[in-house]
Amino acid sequence: MLNIAFHPAYNHPVPEGHRFPMLKYDLIAEQLVYEGTITESNLFTPAEISSEDLLRSHDAVYVHKLNTLSLSPAEIRKTGFTLTGELVYRENVIMQGTIDAAIHALKYGVGMNIAGGTHHAYKAHGEGFCLYNDIILAADYLLAHKFAKQILVVDLDVHQGNGTAKMAEGNAAVFTFSMHGATNYPAHKERSDLDIALPDGTTDAAYLHILEENFLRLIDTVKPDHIFFQSGVDVLATDKLGKLALSRAGCKARDKMVLRLCKQNKIPLTISLGGGYSESIIDIIEAHCNTFRLAQELYF
Repeated sequence: MLNIAFHPAYNHPVPEGHRFPMLKYDLIAEQLVYEGTITESNLFTPAEISSEDLLRSHDAVYVHKLNTLSLSPAEIRKTGFTLTGELVYRENVIMQGTIDAAIHALKYGVGMNIAGGTHHAYKAHGEGFCLYNDIILAADYLLAHKFAKQILVVDLDVHQGNGTAKMAEGNAAVFTFSMHGATNYPAHKERSDLDIALPDGTTDAAYLHILEENFLRLIDTVKPDHIFFQSGVDVLATDKLGKLALSRAGCKARDKMVLRLCKQNKIPLTISLGGGYSESIIDIIEAHCNTFRLAQELYF
């Protein structure tokens, strides 16, 4: 069965006109159930992450500052959100959602989180709408419990996974691959194990060719026994914060390629959603929903 982490706290209140489309989390779940791709039984509600699992990856002083709402104004501004207890609770359940999804992937081949993909979070600070890094937390969890020996992170958000790259630096058991827009945020990019910086306006055919060539090579050379896929849909031509030019069909083909190759190679796959900032909420929802539709179609 396709298991999908979802919690009402994912849709956190933000001021009107805020750039982050919080409403998408509820709408994705509602649309998938409405159209019959999934039923309510596919959705599970994660608890809060334990301190042990959080502190395995993140700095204790930083975690304490979040828990006590004592970040400095500058640190808060960098996250893009107003710091509240409700926001910290939201982050905690998102983190557990990706860990749970990874455990489901071990059993069913794929596990998903409707939120997550928080790849801009560093060990001791947050930025870019990310407070904690769910990909690294879940990867570290799998490694600590010997559920995996070699992890590959496939980050296809339009923005480089800078926090993920830095947190995995020096850890040979986590190979980071980020394919992103060369001129997009962040201005200062970290060094992933493999970075592919694409020129502005890259369209479907070129994007898919580059991805397939590199992804196939990484499966052969890294030999991962678990893959984390950050499936941001801000690669769309309609995205306000991205500079690539994929169509919705091209974005779907991207996801199909990742899912198909993971299934063919029998590599457990954990998917978290990442960003999407198109003007029309429909573009965001449909592109994200395609990821879930493909998982249901290809695996179950």
